[in-house]
Amino acid sequence: MVLAGLLYLGSGMGLLMVTGLRRATGAVTEAPIRRGDLPWLGAVVFAGGVVGPLLLMVGLAVTPASTASLLLNLEGLATLAIAWVVFREHVDLRIGLGAAAILSGAVVLSWTGRTASINWGALAILGACGAWGIDNNLTRKLSTADPEQLAMIKGLAAGTFNTAIGLLRAPVWPPIWSIAAAMTVGFVGYGVSLVLFILALRHLGTARTGAYFSFAPFAGASLAILAFGDRVTLTFLVAAGLMAVGLYLHLAERHEHEHMHDLMAHEHRHVHDAHHQHEHGPNDPPGEPHMHWHENALLVHSHPHYPDIHHRHGH
Repeated sequence: MVLAGLLYLGSGMGLLMVTGLRRATGAVTEAPIRRGDLPWLGAVVFAGGVVGPLLLMVGLAVTPASTASLLLNLEGLATLAIAWVVFREHVDLRIGLGAAAILSGAVVLSWTGRTASINWGALAILGACGAWGIDNNLTRKLSTADPEQLAMIKGLAAGTFNTAIGLLRAPVWPPIWSIAAAMTVGFVGYGVSLVLFILALRHLGTARTGAYFSFAPFAGASLAILAFGDRVTLTFLVAAGLMAVGLYLHLAERHEHEHMHDLMAHEHRHVHDAHHQHEHGPNDPPGEPHMHWHENALLVHSHPHYPDIHHRHGH
């Protein structure tokens, strides 16, 4: 629990410094978090920063690492399923097959030859995957806001909670070098990663972002081969093939049809493209990209698109 807390604290504190530097230099071009976002943000912190890590630590205490590694791949599946069933995000057969191929590659990489045992510890890990799937879909609701600010708040809140719980259970601080190492890893692997994840949610939608996130085991395995001399195994090659198929199915997608944009008023970083043909007031910022509250007019047209923040229509 202390390790989980330090990873989140490293994320939050690192992004706090980055945000402070951006504000000091005047480079603030993202929409701030508003009062109406707070309930969603609270749910994100609770599901992804509190419930998920707690269930994972409980499960890891009684579950072999090989089993846990396999089960954790279900976060991508949970993310896609919730996006499709609950939030009605458009997922056609091509995208579904691509996501299945990517997820299968991740499972192959995680497989150690042992049978995954389903006990209460494994069920706790499955619960953690579900919590993170909920977290990912709720974060989509906030994806127009400043991703650095969102990730910073989540890191500070979840980090403080998890560290406090861990120290209450075992009130011994780890060595200072361990604390520094954990927080550095947390800044990159949790903080920077989450900022990029939120930006992807904004432009790609939840299902596709969740599928691409399942590339993480392949990235780790590739790094182990290139930097640390691990062998190229048949398992790695099979996983690479599956992920390549899944990536091709996603990247070669061309989703185009006539669709309608309803009247929408919101704020986010944007340029004056086809979806942003609005007038500027005297206090709106010059230059592009910029951020201000704006209204998108009713628009009917056809072009290739993803389920981004402007294309969350029915089919």
